[in-house]
Amino acid sequence: MTEQYVLDLREADGTQIAVVGGKGAHLGGLSRIEGIRVPDGFCVTTDAFRRIMAEAPSIDDRLDQLSRLDPDDREAIRTLSAQIRRTVEGIAIPADVAAAITGALARHGEQAAYAVRSSATAEDLPTASFAGQQDTYLNVMGPGAILRHVSRCWASLFTERAVTYRQRGGIDHRTVQMAVVVQQMAFSQAAGILFTADPVTGNRKVATVDAGFGLGEALVSGLVNPDVFTVRDGEVVAKAIAAKQRAIHAVPAGGTREVTIDARQQEQPALSDAQAVRLVQLGRRIEAHFGRPQDIEWCLVDDEFQIVQSRPITTLFPIPETVDEENHVYVSVGHQQMMTDAMKPLGLSMWQQTAMVAMHEAGGRLFVDVTGRLASPASRAGLLDLVGRGDPLVRDALETVLDREDFVPSLPDEGPVGPPSGGASAPVEPDPAIVTELIERSQESIAALERDIRTKTGPALFDFLFEAFAEHKRVLSDPLNIQAIMAGMEATWWLNDKLQEWLGEKNAADTLTLSAPDNITSEMGLALLDVADVIRPHPEVVEFLEGVEDEGFLDELAKLAGGAEARDAMEAYLDRYGMRCVAEIDISRPRWRERPTSLVPVILDNVRNFEPGVAERRFEQGRQKAREKEQEVLSRLRDLPDGDRKADDTKRMIDQVRAFVGYREYPKYDIVSRYFVYKQALMAEAERLAQAGVLEAKEDIFYLTFHELHDVVRSQRADHRLIQQRMDAFRSYQALTPPRVLTSDGEAVTGAYRRDDVPAGALIGLPVSAGTIEGRARVILDMADADLEAGDILVTTFTDPSWSPLFVAVAGLVTEVGGLMTHGAVIAREYGLPAVVGVDQATRLIRDGQRIRVHGTDGYIEILS
Repeated sequence: MTEQYVLDLREADGTQIAVVGGKGAHLGGLSRIEGIRVPDGFCVTTDAFRRIMAEAPSIDDRLDQLSRLDPDDREAIRTLSAQIRRTVEGIAIPADVAAAITGALARHGEQAAYAVRSSATAEDLPTASFAGQQDTYLNVMGPGAILRHVSRCWASLFTERAVTYRQRGGIDHRTVQMAVVVQQMAFSQAAGILFTADPVTGNRKVATVDAGFGLGEALVSGLVNPDVFTVRDGEVVAKAIAAKQRAIHAVPAGGTREVTIDARQQEQPALSDAQAVRLVQLGRRIEAHFGRPQDIEWCLVDDEFQIVQSRPITTLFPIPETVDEENHVYVSVGHQQMMTDAMKPLGLSMWQQTAMVAMHEAGGRLFVDVTGRLASPASRAGLLDLVGRGDPLVRDALETVLDREDFVPSLPDEGPVGPPSGGASAPVEPDPAIVTELIERSQESIAALERDIRTKTGPALFDFLFEAFAEHKRVLSDPLNIQAIMAGMEATWWLNDKLQEWLGEKNAADTLTLSAPDNITSEMGLALLDVADVIRPHPEVVEFLEGVEDEGFLDELAKLAGGAEARDAMEAYLDRYGMRCVAEIDISRPRWRERPTSLVPVILDNVRNFEPGVAERRFEQGRQKAREKEQEVLSRLRDLPDGDRKADDTKRMIDQVRAFVGYREYPKYDIVSRYFVYKQALMAEAERLAQAGVLEAKEDIFYLTFHELHDVVRSQRADHRLIQQRMDAFRSYQALTPPRVLTSDGEAVTGAYRRDDVPAGALIGLPVSAGTIEGRARVILDMADADLEAGDILVTTFTDPSWSPLFVAVAGLVTEVGGLMTHGAVIAREYGLPAVVGVDQATRLIRDGQRIRVHGTDGYIEILS
């Protein structure tokens, strides 16, 4: 194959990223759009870059060294990347490559001024922009200077920031190649950046234009604050004109220089409103061509706009696909389920298959469309009340959308609507036998599932699973199940509301629910303390566990003194709780039974931090506190006017909350138990597909939806390119933060607490477990990294049931996500931990090791040091 060292920009397009890099491909695509002007030029292709790299074999060894470095070892990266750059810049450009470049210059105008711009193959992609990672040189004149600057662009693939960006993104340095765009200079009177969607809110109907005088480098480098125009529906709806004191201009002899702008011109707008609107119209044309919102660099030359770059905006949260053009409002499922991480396609589709309401996917997360319920006044009130009790930020975000009266249409009132949970909540007697019966029903149904699925393989397995999903939903939608869940929640709300009204006491239910019976999740945390009690007397076992890395370690345990008892205790724990794991609603996540090493650090913390028998003592202490609180509350109520009635009503609600609030956690345990059964059957199928060569690896099934996997099993054929695309998309989704509320315009609506009863500088959240605690903040994003001491306060993004074993070791809890009845809140109350949830950006605003004070009764955190 003949090497092609240059390619005219107009010949490049999106299919040639491997040849001309991301920037070159985009510029080629731009030059084909009718009405879009792109400065003329050509690309020096990746063939030329490979020729250069082949001239210096020593670079290979240095790339090996580079790939082994920690991304945080900045000094080593700086030293090694500087060596590679010097080597690349020192390589003489081979004669045939230089001739190709100078020949292209002769065709485009040898004496013209050019911009010489890096264009890496992993740049300006839909999933990673790499913006500003490589170099651009402006106003370069003459063949000799252009060849020198092409070499510099090649070398800029190895700047410290570009290398670190790739290391953090897990991108192999060898897979990225560098092309160079050589493009005629646009000597602009004004320049800047156009975002075809609002980069802050994500609203796709709003465009923002940043504009300054002279060349665009002044804005990109942060030299000046730009004018900002906000454009919607063909008009400027807001603008902020900055004092632009400096600009960058081209110098006649080549290069650029910084100049001071005349004082009379500094506060003049760089664009007129009409020009800003015209620019946005061009931007919409570019956006339509590429099929997604764009970040566009533009120049204004003699009242004509020239486009010098366009890349996807990679930070926007995607929008669920719809079949209509109507407005929609979506609420995040992940914030309710305490799992805001991106999910793989199989995880998403399995949750959709087994959920009680329709769910829409976007950005690797699930959302429920609440537009219809918001449109009707009766269902709107019920929805706002329900979500407001759970997460006030969701309620405030929905009210923010409703305040824009034109977004959600108001439908005629059709009378009262029941709760959106899937069934009406009828009163239920506070009889503990109801919970016992529900748990027995669940266990019988799961035992039947385990028994019946064993013989199913191939297409017959999928036929069986469709029936199993129907049974799954039948168990969850059982009216008695819903009544029991709602009875515990409603009794909690009633107690908090009435006891605040009658006794002036906030969150009284927090103490009344301590050590509630039948809470499978709190039992799980205490049971791991019992496992630690078995291990603690055996130093050899403790030492062995401290060095464990292999998932088969349980078999090795039995060879040690005390190891057989330790293994039996852990096996018994895994038999009961091994289906759990972090982010357990995603079926693709490894379960504790599949990866028991994930429990070892927590067990060792328990061995170190606690005395024997602590689990039983803790539970009994909680039950005693709840009993004392009940007597105190009833006694105070009887002293009030109409006190006997108030005390009798309260006693009935306390009995109801004690009978049912623990069961709130059981349906999730039921779901996850079924998920593990489904997963084991699907993984056995995946193993067969991998052995038959249909899949490259059994884990590939995680990147297919359930229906797609069904098709693969039937046809014995898989689309490997689709699987790779899904892997790439999942990686990009992991970097996104999902919003609580999302509109069909793409706007991420965050919501606010709107409180003025907290100290200045405090972090506000939702009070979910009463009490005040002061201690060391441990900011932990992965349970496996936990290293806790008594008195520590756990600060994290979210907790699901798998985090419960950590709760026994901490004195308080702060999370970014959560509501009054979500997992972290329920278990914090069970264990009597002061807790505040829904604290926006808590893991960024609180540093690991800082002393903080958590006000669990009033819902805020003070940072003390």
